[in-house]
This record gives sequence, C-alpha cells and structure tokens, in this order.
Amino acid sequence: MTSKPDALYFVPLGGADEIGMNFNLYGYGPEENRRWIIVDCGVTFGDLSTPGVDVIMPDPRFIEERAHQLEAIILTHAHEDHMGAVAHLWQRLRCPIYATPFTAWLVRDRLQEKGILGEVPVHELPLESRIKVGPFDLELITMSHSIPEPNGIAIRTPAATVLHTGDWKLDANPVLGGTTDAKALKALGDEGVTAMVCDSTNVFSPGEAGSEASVREEMIKVVGQQTGRVAIASFASNVARLKSAIEAAEANGRKVCLVGRSMHRMTNAAKAVGILSEAQEFVDEEDAARFPPHKICFICTGSQGEPRAALSRIAEGSHRNVKLGEGDVVLFSSRMIPGNERGIFDLMNKLAERGVRLITERDHPIHVSGHPCRDELKQMYEWVRPQNAIPVHGERRHLIEHAAFAKEQGVKKAIAPRNGDVFEISAKGIRIVDEAPWGQLHLDGNFIVRADAPSMRERRKMSWSGVVSVAMAIDSRGRIVSGPDIRTVGLPEEPGTDLEDFLDELADAAEAAFGRLNGKARTDEDAVEDAVRMAVRREANRIWGRKPVVEAMVLMT
Repeated sequence: MTSKPDALYFVPLGGADEIGMNFNLYGYGPEENRRWIIVDCGVTFGDLSTPGVDVIMPDPRFIEERAHQLEAIILTHAHEDHMGAVAHLWQRLRCPIYATPFTAWLVRDRLQEKGILGEVPVHELPLESRIKVGPFDLELITMSHSIPEPNGIAIRTPAATVLHTGDWKLDANPVLGGTTDAKALKALGDEGVTAMVCDSTNVFSPGEAGSEASVREEMIKVVGQQTGRVAIASFASNVARLKSAIEAAEANGRKVCLVGRSMHRMTNAAKAVGILSEAQEFVDEEDAARFPPHKICFICTGSQGEPRAALSRIAEGSHRNVKLGEGDVVLFSSRMIPGNERGIFDLMNKLAERGVRLITERDHPIHVSGHPCRDELKQMYEWVRPQNAIPVHGERRHLIEHAAFAKEQGVKKAIAPRNGDVFEISAKGIRIVDEAPWGQLHLDGNFIVRADAPSMRERRKMSWSGVVSVAMAIDSRGRIVSGPDIRTVGLPEEPGTDLEDFLDELADAAEAAFGRLNGKARTDEDAVEDAVRMAVRREANRIWGRKPVVEAMVLMT
C-alpha cells in the first residue's frame, strides 16, 4: 500500500455497492505502524442464491492480518447490518468495542450467546461522547433514525477530519430519542470537514422521509377501525415503529402480545436503557387466545416473508399459539425490500387465503423510511460543508447518483467507492491509492466459510441440478462384482419422466466408462471414480439437459 506521511486512510470492506454488511476501516500513521479503527461490523442475509446460509458478513482478512495495529471497533447503532457480525468476527480481531448503552446491551447479548462475553472488552459510551482512541479523536453526534441512539462519528486526526454519518434522517418529531444534532453538525462544518462518508439509501427519493410521529397517528386511527384481531408486522430492530405500534394498540384498548424472538430481544434492550418503560405489561403468547378479538394486538416479526419468522408460521397455520383468520387484519408497517418481493407476496397470499385482510403502506401511510431523502441530504451538506464526499450505504447506482448530487452541493470532489478501495484523505483532497482484499463470509451452520469455498459452490450446484451417486464394487482382478448402483436426489420423478430408464442409462454409462479403462487402471480406485464420475455427468446432461453433482464411490474387494 502506498503511504503518505500525513494522511487518513478509509477502506470500506462492506457497505459499498450494497445496502447492508457495513464494515469501514480508518487508518492513520506510517504504513509500518498504522493504527486502525473499525466503524461498524454488520451482516446481510442469505437468499435463494445461498442455500443453507442465512447470515453473510464481510471478509475481514485485510484488517485481520493487521490486528496488532487495530485499536477498536466503534458502532454507530444497533441495526444488524451495522453490528450483527461483531460476535462472529471478534475472535479474529480481538480489540475493544465502543458503543452507546442500547447498542452495547445488544452486543453483550450476542457475545453471551457465543459464549465469549467474558473475553470481550465492551466500553459503554454516553451519548455525545468525545474520546481518544489511539491517534483518533472521536466525537459521537446524535442522529435520528429508526432505532435508539444512532450516531454519526466525527473522526479527527492531524491529517484530516471526516464525518461518518452512519444511518440517519431528519425528523423534527421523533417518537424516541432526540433530533439530529444540527448544532453539532454546524459546529463541525465551521471547524472544517475534509470528507463526509454518508448514507445513500434514499438518494433517488425527492423530498423528506417523513416523521415517525405521523406513522403513530395513522396507526392509532387504522387500528381503531378494526373489530377483529390485529397483527402489526415490522422489523424488530425498528424500535421507533415498535413504540408506535404499542401506543396504537394501547390507545384503542388492546393488549400487546409480542410474537418472535427478536421482538423480545429488542424490547428487553430498550427497557434496559429506559425506553418503553411506560408501556403496559405485554401478554404472553400462551395467554393471548383468551382475549376477545377486539382486545388484542400482535406485533410480529416476518414483514419480509422470512420463512421461519413468526408471521410466516401464522400464515401457514403452524404457529403453536397465534391463529388469524376471517375478520382479522395484518398491517405491514415496513417497506418491501428489493429482492424480497416473492417471499412477501407468498406470505400475503397465504394470509388472504385464511380470510385475513391486509393493509400496507400503499393503503395508509403506516411506514416512513429511516434514511434521508434528497432534501435531507441537501440540508446535511449545507450544515457540514465537506470539502469532499464519499457516498456509502448504497448499491452502485445509489453511490454514483449521490456522488453527482454531492458535487451539485459544492463539494470539490466526490468518489463513489467500491468495497476494497483504499482512500487517501488529506488536505489535498481524496484519491484512491490502492485496493485491499475483500469478500464475503457465510455462516454455514456453526462454521464460517468463504463465499467462494468449494462447499458453497457445490451447495449452489446441488440446489440447481441435484445429486447423482454411483456405487460400484470391484475385485482385485479389475472386475465389477456389484453395481453400478445409482441413487439420485433432486432429479425429476414425475410421471412421464421415465426415471427408471434414466437411471438405467446412467448405470450403462458408468459401466461403459469402466470398460474403457486399461487393466491397471481398473484396480486404481481414483482412476475408476474419475472416469465413472465424468461419464455419468455427461450422460445426465445428454438426457436431462443439466449437469448434476456426481459422486462416485468405488469399493475394492
């Protein structure tokens, strides 16, 4: 890596060219002894392209190799895409963690689950803290968002000052927490900001995101119009929405029942730091059925159609305690995240089949974003007046648009980053000087593996093309004494596919491949397996039009 004596370095390893999985590095000092901090350490979630994998996180090998130079992990807030990887990756990094009380509570909860809480130094910071971490002078600046205690971070070094905004919006009337601290942002702007690393999620959306208070009022009205059971589906991590939903239920004389483990986790964290303390006692799932329909409100996880979430189990009729049907209503108080449409529509269709009426943000204004739209971004640039801009927290199109927008606001230079870009930030401006290794890690059960690991490639192929197993027994003279025996997983077995003929032809291909081997090769287990595997794969492709994973097992007798 090239090195400038008096420069601050910024390296996104996640969250650039994608929404989610945020992982940002800041480095200062000579290359041989550069000190680093990590700002946020988040996850994203698997989809149909990652069978068997629910959690995906950044590959931290660049900073893992420099862990002896790593000062700390600083967390801006407690959303999964900003802190969900901490417990999974900490043992690779082994550094102190700094967070405000709500976020720290959730971090400790995750570390406890992993059984490593006692090893990890978690430092709890008051809001608006200013601390020194190595060569970094860090100031927390209060923002508005959809979760308690969101923070921007002013990162000061002798070389440059950066504002890392984290997730934010402008909300003059938030239902929890304070408003975005305009005074602190203006003061930082007066001091001089070399670069702003800023949220790009809603850069294409005109106007403002809107206030959570308006959602609360609309929700109170909509819940009041219902006579049956009401279920409100939202992200558990949107604690502001959770508070609005609770208030909407209680304003209409309904008891609240939380459904879903993450709902309980978030409310426990909120109560631990004095949030939601005014809410009435929640009803246990086991007791909810004894309340009349007009006296109960369920607040559920699963607004994105997640198959194992509470609302999906309710829609399938498999939830052990909660049943919804004719005369009941589900309010989807969330946006439809791109890529989740199929799962959400399947969920809605299952609910509709049960006679449940559905209300979404298209029917009533029961959702606002937690991220800034264009007017809010414009205001932020007016307050901070950064010399340069590095948009993050967006897909490629978001980052390019945000960079163009930043230039319209008068910044000298704006660069849309990619994961792995190494930025040099100094009084002379910003430039990309190198590329760091980056990638993804998959949480595969209890193991963490790289996204390009052979097991992941094989899993994807198996999910697309099935598996064929071929078993043979061969004696010491190179003769088949048993088999080829063919077994399949995931191949078509419907009437008309002639599966038995298909399997016979695969067996014939395996036997023919063995017959083409010379005498010595016929007693070489590896040679037989390779020949049989390739022949069966070719024959399957000829008949079926697909190339399944083929496993050949040869027993020498």
